Amino acid sequence: MGVADTRDIYDVTIIGGGPVGLFAAFYAGMRGMRTKIVDSLDELGGQLIAVYPEKYIYDVAGFPKILAKDYVAGAVEQGLSTGAVTALGEEVRALERFEDERLIRLVTNKAEHWTRTVIICAGVGAFEPKRLTAPGVAEFEGRGVHYFVRGLDQFRDKDVVIVGGGDSAVDWALTLEPMARSVTVIHRSKFRAHEKSVRDLEASSVKLHYPFYEVLEVRGNHHLEEVHFHHTRTGERHVIPAQEMIIAIGFSGRLGPLAEWGLEIERNSIVVDPITMETNIPGVFGAGDIVTYPAKFKLIATGVAEAVSAVNHAMVYIDPSARLDPGHSTNIMEKKARAAAAAASAEE
Repeated sequence: MGVADTRDIYDVTIIGGGPVGLFAAFYAGMRGMRTKIVDSLDELGGQLIAVYPEKYIYDVAGFPKILAKDYVAGAVEQGLSTGAVTALGEEVRALERFEDERLIRLVTNKAEHWTRTVIICAGVGAFEPKRLTAPGVAEFEGRGVHYFVRGLDQFRDKDVVIVGGGDSAVDWALTLEPMARSVTVIHRSKFRAHEKSVRDLEASSVKLHYPFYEVLEVRGNHHLEEVHFHHTRTGERHVIPAQEMIIAIGFSGRLGPLAEWGLEIERNSIVVDPITMETNIPGVFGAGDIVTYPAKFKLIATGVAEAVSAVNHAMVYIDPSARLDPGHSTNIMEKKARAAAAAASAEE
């Protein structure tokens, strides 16, 4: 039996199982494409489920606010509803393109995957939290100092300090305010979060120390007990009780093996055509936070729209005679249902 007879070839393989990758899988299935999701994590959901499953999301269509874990549950159900299969716990280490066959081989730490097209939906890549270097912080990591939050009960009736001023820090403050004994935000600059969230925070009972405030050190015995901070301009020092501290000063993303594939890279992001979402490698597309183009917005809402463009253009790449725009989802699903019913009748 030849090599060509043993390869299990998919129409599209999606690298990344976060919200954007899951929607790409759903939409590819709607278009009748044989679809696979490959993700380095052991569960679907990407950064939402790995970093802050208990944090509210406020900027996805249809939900005034929704817990990240609940949004992921719906995204997973939708993403797998049209037949996509998954390969989890696999880091894609190499991409090789075979021009004569118009095929791509992806090599992971566990297996190889053959596909006609690829859509990279890897978020910010392999992400690590930016760490606070003040004395005592590393010592109390896991004993009151948190970069990742998997559950909320540990903050109930506690004095909580949040370091940072982006969307994540502001959202954590608003989420924890009703349940914590006190919440204090320390930030060295202006808030860089959604305007409404900042207004809600300023109207809340959260104690705000910004701008020009920085943590000097944290202290405690076996667990965090107090946070020392100061005003960087005046030198005024403060000490407050704190049993829990969330450090939300951002993540450092790295492309990892993706950087070695010959993709055009700009500021740690993959350059794509803003119309087709195709990279400089034919048959390889991208969507979500991992990609860049002029006037790019890094939102889930933007990413899912990019996923639709990527899937449709991947379809045409595979079959140039295919329609670029398949029409409304209702019509597509009704046609699929009729085809399935006809096939079932033919077998009887």
